[in-house]
Amino acid sequence: MESFVLYTSSSSFSPSSRLSLLRRSPPSLKSPPSIFPSSASPRRLSNLRSPPSRLLPPLALFKSKPSPKPRTFLHPIQASPSPPPPPVEESPKGAKLIPFIISISIGLIVRFLVPKPVQVSMQAWQLLAIFLSTVAGLVLNPLPVGAWAFLGLTTSILTNTLSFSTAFGAFTNEVIWLIVISFFFARGFVKTGLGDRVANYFVKWLGKSTLGLSYGLTFSEILIAPAMPSTTARAGGIYLPIIKSLSLSVGSKPGDPSARKLGAYLVQSQFQSAGNSSALFLTAAAQNMLCLKLAEEVGVIVSSPWVSWFRAASVPALVSLLLSPFILYNLYPPEIKDTPDAPAMAAKRLEHMGSVTRDEWVMIGTMILAVSLWVFGEALGIASVVAAMLGLSILLLLGVLEWDDCLSEKSAWDTLAWFAVLVGMAGQLTNLGIVTWMSSCVANLLQSFSLSWPAAFGVLQASYFFIHYLFASQTGHVGALYSAFLAMHVAAGVPGVLAALTLAYNTNLFGALTHYSSGQAAVYYGAGYVDLPDVFKVGFMMALSNAVIWVVVGSFWWKFLGLY
Repeated sequence: MESFVLYTSSSSFSPSSRLSLLRRSPPSLKSPPSIFPSSASPRRLSNLRSPPSRLLPPLALFKSKPSPKPRTFLHPIQASPSPPPPPVEESPKGAKLIPFIISISIGLIVRFLVPKPVQVSMQAWQLLAIFLSTVAGLVLNPLPVGAWAFLGLTTSILTNTLSFSTAFGAFTNEVIWLIVISFFFARGFVKTGLGDRVANYFVKWLGKSTLGLSYGLTFSEILIAPAMPSTTARAGGIYLPIIKSLSLSVGSKPGDPSARKLGAYLVQSQFQSAGNSSALFLTAAAQNMLCLKLAEEVGVIVSSPWVSWFRAASVPALVSLLLSPFILYNLYPPEIKDTPDAPAMAAKRLEHMGSVTRDEWVMIGTMILAVSLWVFGEALGIASVVAAMLGLSILLLLGVLEWDDCLSEKSAWDTLAWFAVLVGMAGQLTNLGIVTWMSSCVANLLQSFSLSWPAAFGVLQASYFFIHYLFASQTGHVGALYSAFLAMHVAAGVPGVLAALTLAYNTNLFGALTHYSSGQAAVYYGAGYVDLPDVFKVGFMMALSNAVIWVVVGSFWWKFLGLY
């Protein structure tokens, strides 16, 4: 029912009309009279602008008077419409123009402007141009990685460079599916809370001092890494929340001078340790398995890959993991040396989590089974991917993971897409002779300097490592350069398995060079505890420290293992 503010009129409001209106809308006797019915909408109330004195008081309806003088009723004054909100600028859809043009131009220049070597067929040269455009797009990111890789795959088929079956052949690769399933294992660690529980136990045991706290987080990552093949997931899902909680409890805040009290050191320590923990296990990072698959395409076969990888990495990686927190403690010292409350905080979190759940026990048992089969599976005739499939099947059957969990793991399916494309193209480049031609050119150059294979090994390894300043992705770096550098090593006389493994180890270690060098770098830098100049300074100095440890310790260990 409308309010008594009626339309403009000069007619009298007769008593009979008043009584008729009163019958239709009697006033409330339990509350002060109001000119508004109880159902009036807020919008209509807000539109009313007439002062109360101009309104007809409802109690006047009860008085018997001569007909009043004609009253003038005002039109309701409508509120002026509020100005429309400013238009929201939508982010541009489709490919980013400048990165797209640069990426495409690289391929077109190679295909049509660079003279084709006589030793290389036109099909191989055309595939190289497409591959270089694809890699450039992975670095410059005109589209998401998976989408850009799919465009490269489509181009190779559309230009008749590769047949459909050849182009998609890598999607059946066992290593690729091992990586995908490992991502599902990582989701199980996060979903069940097992990763958080393990980390908190180490904080409880070793966290009375800042240095002990750092070692506790590092050791817990060593346990989690072989079953969680993503340093980014470990950083963002487990360690950064714990580090932030511990730091804030002592007044160490991000983006504040107090960051140096505790948070900055813990972030730097965990960031640097992540590279070594990823280098320790084949299944600790997705790029590790990509490296070994690309090595196979070049002709370097690593037998018993999980065991061979761990055995060669174990001593230098563990030494580096033991020394890195201590080196950083002196190089980038925290202001707070003792953290007596950290164990109590961890104990409180564990108490809040309660006893180990059924799903966590299933996760523990499944991972022990999977890792055991990765270690001993070759003797039992069980391939690594089959062991991973068995573990995933157990998690699905017992309800630890739902199929929707697997479907929603976008990083796994995205990795499947771009990984398969890179592996497929790299394999065909090897088959068509491109890699052999490139490696022979570099080998001839190195021989012109009369370098022995150990000297060539050092030059190539250092070049591969520090070129990463130009890359924003470890996997993009591997896809672009790993095969070529491995072929150069082999052509220079470096033992194949030694070259393949050390290049792969370096792929993990250079992930801590800058704030953009890896996924975990973005996570830790984004926390706001570390200033950008410190990232570069500490990254470079720790890179030199890791190089010394791996070269000195590794050279003796690898000689003992017979790798050279």
